[in-house]
Amino acid sequence: MQTVFWTAIFFIFYAYLGYPILLMIVALFRNRPVRKGNIAPAVSFIITAYNEEKRIREKIENTLKQDYPRENMEILVASDCSDDRTDEIVRCFESSGVRLVRAEQRGGKEAAQKLAVDAAAGEILVFSDVATILLPDGITNIVKNFHDPTVGCVSSVDRIIDPGPTTGGEGAYVRYEMFLRNLETRVGTLVGLSGSFFAARKEVCRNWAVDLQSDFHTLLNAVKLGLRGVSDSDSVGYYKNISDETREFERKVRTVLRGIDVLMASLPAMNPFRYGLFAWQLLSHKLCRWLVPFAMILAFISNAFLAFSAPVYRYAFLLQLGFYLIAFAKLPNLFGRHYALRIPSFLVLVNLSILYAWYRYVRGQRMVSWVPSER
Repeated sequence: MQTVFWTAIFFIFYAYLGYPILLMIVALFRNRPVRKGNIAPAVSFIITAYNEEKRIREKIENTLKQDYPRENMEILVASDCSDDRTDEIVRCFESSGVRLVRAEQRGGKEAAQKLAVDAAAGEILVFSDVATILLPDGITNIVKNFHDPTVGCVSSVDRIIDPGPTTGGEGAYVRYEMFLRNLETRVGTLVGLSGSFFAARKEVCRNWAVDLQSDFHTLLNAVKLGLRGVSDSDSVGYYKNISDETREFERKVRTVLRGIDVLMASLPAMNPFRYGLFAWQLLSHKLCRWLVPFAMILAFISNAFLAFSAPVYRYAFLLQLGFYLIAFAKLPNLFGRHYALRIPSFLVLVNLSILYAWYRYVRGQRMVSWVPSER
């Protein structure tokens, strides 16, 4: 039981803190800066939409305000067989050069994106969700990274527009992820992209899978081609927090379930003899993180058995009990803007969603169709 307890504790520590600490150490000896340049290749800006009549106009207008040379940019809206006014609204912008690419039947986000990828004429493909708002220099900034021939894809930085009292845990987690991506960029390559706003070379998107999470799979495609993915701090995607917090759990389950699907289809990428440092990064950032809920269960159960064997285990068990009481009692809502007290609830929510995603994966459930989150 002692072995189980300390192994579980070490695993949790490594997944959340040990990995970034090791990345910081690696970064002292290995630093691969991105050689940006003021370039303006042909760009295809792809917006994926399903029943977005409330937000699609704002998104297109935001895109048309981009300062990227208009003669070098095409705008494609990939509609996943929308049955509301989305397509009608998109067609109103045809005179502004916006082109609708419509799926004849619902096939999921990636299937709609593939239609746009096949129709795209640009050297660089930029993908963005309807709910993501960009500053006027958003496309210009993200394209600058492709001046570096080693870069195959680029991720934006996520930023919540309305961080209120309900976003303490989410906001802290997003900042943690952005910090991690910055470290990964410094040592070589990212392990995942922000699905709400990312860009890739056209050749990286040729092997497009309609049933695999596009942001994660695109990164893996780039690595397989000998290229890397980077995070660009100047390319920011702004989005609102999910309006209905009860749906946040569903969103996380969907994201992890689809990520597990990609990872299982790309197990050879964790071969260190072939992919070197990236194999370790993929194992640490993705697989270890998605195994944390099992380690949490083992840590709690083994600690319960050891609680009366020595003071250190008794105090550890009391700490665990306190952590879970705060999380499940939703005490953060009672403490105003004390964000630290909301973090236990968020961490438990995240790991419960991972656990449920694994349950669905083992049962053979897969998720291809999608409904955009209300924000």
